[in-house]
Amino acid sequence: MTTQTKPIEAFSLPTPNGQKVHIMLEELCVPWNYHRIDIGKGEQFTPEFLAISPNNKIPAIVDPEGPGGEPISIFESGAILKYLGLKFGQFYPTDTRAQVKVDEWLFWQVGGFGPMLGQNNHFSVYAPEKIPYAIKRYSDETHRLFGVLNKQLEGQDYIAGDYSIADIASIGWAQSWERYGITREEFPNALAWIDRVGARSAVQSGLNWGKEAQGKSLADDKEAQKILFNQRAR
Repeated sequence: MTTQTKPIEAFSLPTPNGQKVHIMLEELCVPWNYHRIDIGKGEQFTPEFLAISPNNKIPAIVDPEGPGGEPISIFESGAILKYLGLKFGQFYPTDTRAQVKVDEWLFWQVGGFGPMLGQNNHFSVYAPEKIPYAIKRYSDETHRLFGVLNKQLEGQDYIAGDYSIADIASIGWAQSWERYGITREEFPNALAWIDRVGARSAVQSGLNWGKEAQGKSLADDKEAQKILFNQRAR
């Protein structure tokens, strides 16, 4: 098994996307350092951070012991999870068919489950105008996606069979199920999975990492909203 001598540097926040990386690093039990990027203050636009994450989004990591022993920087949470899974040989299978299954559900999360729940939250909480069509569209899609997850979990404990980066990628988004009107009665498999994954000590630690430094609620911080929303190319 690969060992890590120097800490992996994680540039992140305790958001669902940041939590994926926190959980993975905690599960791997490797040394790592947390660097808070205050996106409400525009720290994601600094030249130093953009050199690591050109899409100006968290999370991103720098592994000082990358391929060939040279440092490597990685942005996009799904890419980070795959890199770490492959490097350390954990939570990402070696069998090709099993890898495809994990990849399917990892990309399902990064391409649909996360973005759609994010849009649901945006139009329900942050949009200055409450647009019924937008709220219904993303509420319905959230409901549909929880249905897909619930069906996939029928008869099995984890999304892709064994516990993997597919579960790690999804739990941070899924844990806020009550906010979206999801019920245990309607989606029992999905909620049992949330309980099961959420009971893991590394998941609990990863979900809570950095929360003690949380500042003003974004819903109440109009200046931060100006920085975060409706950005155009710079």
